[in-house]
Amino acid sequence: MKLRKVTAASAAVLALALAATACGSSNDNDKDSGGSSSGGSKKITVGIKFDQPGIGQKTPQGYAGFDVDVATYIAKKLGYSANQIEWKESKSADRETMLQRGDVEFIAASYSITPERQKSVDFAGPYLLAHQDVLVRADDNSIKSPSDLNSKKLCSVTGSTSAQNVKDKLAPKANLQVYPTYSACLTGLQNGAIDALTTDDSILAGYASQTQFKGKFKLGGFKMTNENYGIGVKKGSALKAKINTALESMVSDGSWQKAVDKNFGPAGYKNEAAPKIGDIKS
Repeated sequence: MKLRKVTAASAAVLALALAATACGSSNDNDKDSGGSSSGGSKKITVGIKFDQPGIGQKTPQGYAGFDVDVATYIAKKLGYSANQIEWKESKSADRETMLQRGDVEFIAASYSITPERQKSVDFAGPYLLAHQDVLVRADDNSIKSPSDLNSKKLCSVTGSTSAQNVKDKLAPKANLQVYPTYSACLTGLQNGAIDALTTDDSILAGYASQTQFKGKFKLGGFKMTNENYGIGVKKGSALKAKINTALESMVSDGSWQKAVDKNFGPAGYKNEAAPKIGDIKS
């Protein structure tokens, strides 16, 4: 009887040791792949905008936009299928913190590469060269250059520097209007309450490409600043080199241009050629 008790106890210890070894192996594999485990299947967590049509938007049908297409392509090159991507909202003020905490593996969210941000995170890319521009009504021919915005009602959102940049440097007599959202600015533009909306041309094109606004607005094409969109990763992450390789592949196989045409084309967006990796325009 005493021998059987010892044997049973030894068997239980052996079973626990085997289980622990198996668990440790699974976690190590997930760490190497850059993803997280959920029910035995690997996942990759990616930060995007949820509220920018044409760029990154959460819809009843799922997630859509240029950044979503770019991020999905990158994830597939890293070994993840579309259904293994976990999308996480990355608001502008939260992006650096999310990367530093490890909340996401990478961020594709109209994320302009700047020297200040490069102190906190690394960037792959750039993958799009955007510019600050204005959106006006399609039948308005009175705004042909930034200086024509003098005495016009110019709209941007609370906390944005875009409109102030125009007022300070290009059209000091512009009547600056601050609205809570770009959608509110767009409604004001449509009903004549404002004359122009300003932010990155890619964002403007995304809003203007919405079905309900097709043909109602046009971009000024002023290219007032350079905005180099990059893929944010944690400082020192090996993902930077892998993402750069994926971006080069996306351009070379034509997927990049298809994504531009699909998401921005309806607004008549004249995009710059795909930038070369590491070529940041000042």
